[in-house]
Amino acid sequence: MSVGWNDRMPWVPGNRWDLVAHREPEPPRVSVIVTHYDQPAELARTLTALRRQDHPADRLEVIVADDGSPRRPEVPTGVRLVRQEDRGFRAAAARNLGAAAATGDVLCFLDADTTPEPSYVRRLSRLPALLTEAVTVGRRRHADLRGVDADVPVAEAGPAHELPEPAWLRDAYARSGDLLRADDRSYRYVISAVLACSRAFFDETGGFDEEFSSYGGEDWEWAHRAWQAGAVLAHVPDAVAWHDGPDWAAREGDDRVREGNRQSLLLAQKIPVPGSAGRGLLSATPDLMVEIPAGLSVSAEFVCVDSVLATFPLAAVVLPTEAQSPLVRADPRVRVATEAGGLDARLTLRLESPLVIQDAAPLTAALASLGDADVDALRLIDPAASPLGRVTSRRARRRRERWGTPVGFAESTLTLTGAYVLRDEPHVEAWVGGWGGPDRFAAS
Repeated sequence: MSVGWNDRMPWVPGNRWDLVAHREPEPPRVSVIVTHYDQPAELARTLTALRRQDHPADRLEVIVADDGSPRRPEVPTGVRLVRQEDRGFRAAAARNLGAAAATGDVLCFLDADTTPEPSYVRRLSRLPALLTEAVTVGRRRHADLRGVDADVPVAEAGPAHELPEPAWLRDAYARSGDLLRADDRSYRYVISAVLACSRAFFDETGGFDEEFSSYGGEDWEWAHRAWQAGAVLAHVPDAVAWHDGPDWAAREGDDRVREGNRQSLLLAQKIPVPGSAGRGLLSATPDLMVEIPAGLSVSAEFVCVDSVLATFPLAAVVLPTEAQSPLVRADPRVRVATEAGGLDARLTLRLESPLVIQDAAPLTAALASLGDADVDALRLIDPAASPLGRVTSRRARRRRERWGTPVGFAESTLTLTGAYVLRDEPHVEAWVGGWGGPDRFAAS
């Protein structure tokens, strides 16, 4: 699969930003949005560093988005200031406010205490200028810059006062090839303090979720939505910015644990993917939606739905019409198609025939990785090559809707040896009792 490239439809298959690794765009119009709250010294250092960027000055706009500081921030001529009232920590709303005022084609988000080296904007904005769907994250290093004059170049001051870099983040970038091998959990490595994306993609995803009203989490939630919308995630290690102070995750104490728990609970509600959502509780938005075919007997409907939910207990099951069995109707995970229009699951499995699943391992493994690379659809067949169903990902669907044609992904085929098409009247007693084999359920 090759790069789809023209002035109207720039895209790459899957997350293959490496295919444009050596392409340089014309310098884009960049808006740098600096989120700030009552950090005048840190803000002065960051604004000084932005004046030293090697990106063309006439293609660079700087906006300070103030989150209700007690005193109006002082900004130099040429820097725009937007403010919101102080209603607690509202970095998500402040970033959205700055983005709304921006005029650039690429948005770069910085925190006031995160100071960029001279090549930062140029390097971080390169991919979003080439690929509408690119979301780039720079390398955030840490230093104790207290008492360091704002005029001292951060490329000198940072290394001279360096603090440990978070190993968990460094190791994640190394394992993933700078996010080239990203997946549904890679949102954890996208940090809003060193983030860039195209203006068009930011607007399409709806910006940051302003429900986040205390420290952390809003960047991960947005990164998850961006990935599900078809984002191309990339870590740009030579786009370096220095954070004044240690990594938040390295801090200890009950307050740190309490704040981390608050963030994790909110993210579990917002991000219903394995490893992020609860293990047993249902999410408002299911990770998997399974569509059951029409025309089943009451017995086949019962066994099929029960088998699907035994295999995928957190899935939503969608029936074409009202369930025939009271047991099926009573399960809150089962919905009628006319009531399921609001569901936007990560994966949709549409069964062509009613199935009973007795060996779920191959299907479960295949679904876990669907949409991570360049495969977005999975065709399910039996050993005789008869079709059983098809799985599609929201990530690929959103790309298809964006470009008006299927782009960037391929379809794979999985032969299921542990799933069987149900006969019209499967043996219900054998199914619920657990003593029946395929001969009790399967169509001949």
